[in-house]
Amino acid sequence: MRRTVLLLAALLVPVGAATAQSPDHEAAYAVITKLFDGMRTRDTAAMRTAFAPGASLQSVAASGQVRSDAIDAWIGSVASAPAGVVLDERLGTPVVQVNGNLATVWVEYWFYAGERFSHCGFDAFVLARTAGTWRILSVADTRQREGCSPAPVR
Repeated sequence: MRRTVLLLAALLVPVGAATAQSPDHEAAYAVITKLFDGMRTRDTAAMRTAFAPGASLQSVAASGQVRSDAIDAWIGSVASAPAGVVLDERLGTPVVQVNGNLATVWVEYWFYAGERFSHCGFDAFVLARTAGTWRILSVADTRQREGCSPAPVR
């Protein structure tokens, strides 16, 4: 029994150490959470500050078709959503990678318009740190309406 407990403890220690995040990881991911906090409150100014000049947005359909949208058009669609409808992108556990001034964030999401589930998928963000501040260079996502894992509860 003691040997089993020690073995389990030995297996769990590396997992905990591997999930520890550096301040750079946390700072890069904070840009993503601020972006979606801004979306929920329709704070388009806060949303814009998350993006670097010239940032791009693409969606990859199940068919493989890639659609590109302008960041300003996406932010405009958030601003023009029906009054009282909260646009809520619920995020799963992110995978954040940082190398110097470049970061990537891969995260599962579930999108709700008010209480109505719309779609799920994965977001892939590329960020750069310039002048000491992390900004999003590009976002690519997938979207599906069926076959989604259970969404996090709010």
